[in-house]
Amino acid sequence: MKLKKIASFLALSLTMGVASAANFSFVGQFQYDNDVQSFNFTVGEASLVELRSWSYAGGVNAAGNAIARGGFDPILALFDSTGAFIGEQDDAGCGDNRVDPDAVTGTCWDTRFRTNLAAGTYTATIQQYANFANRPNLANGFRFDGVANQNFRNGFRDDRQNQRDAHWAFDILNVNLASVPGGQVPEPASLALLGLGLAGIAVARRRKAVKAA
Repeated sequence: MKLKKIASFLALSLTMGVASAANFSFVGQFQYDNDVQSFNFTVGEASLVELRSWSYAGGVNAAGNAIARGGFDPILALFDSTGAFIGEQDDAGCGDNRVDPDAVTGTCWDTRFRTNLAAGTYTATIQQYANFANRPNLANGFRFDGVANQNFRNGFRDDRQNQRDAHWAFDILNVNLASVPGGQVPEPASLALLGLGLAGIAVARRRKAVKAA
């Protein structure tokens, strides 16, 4: 079955109320230091939802695909359907229910944010550290918006100035539907899970709890 037909079937299933929560995996690459990648997702009923990056230290994402290490130091932000700020995470930190250290830098700077969400629609974003969201609304933008800040970290570098690259990998776990504005679809393994009606999973974490000014 072609991908478009699968997507149409899943959308129809959701409108009929028969689809279960599932996991969604996305990958991509930034062009500039201050790029922001948005994700829209729907929670069908009150659920524990997890937002998880893989590209700083690498690993195997929810779709079962190996993700290379070496990506930029990510931060994430979460907003409700009105654009109101819900929460933000700089790093998940090391240890149980957190993230693994990068093999070269030894730091645990991927994100792994877990929170209970009511039924509804939400927006999550990932950015390079320290491009924090300007609160209290998504419409307020981000700290390093604008052409003048396209190279605000002198390339893709982490908080210790280790050279990184522009790729990202992001999972949204235990939701009913997730997409990227502009049309990117989840990786096929995640679509298959949703089609089978398998439930998603969830967990949490982060680094030094730096907050936006």
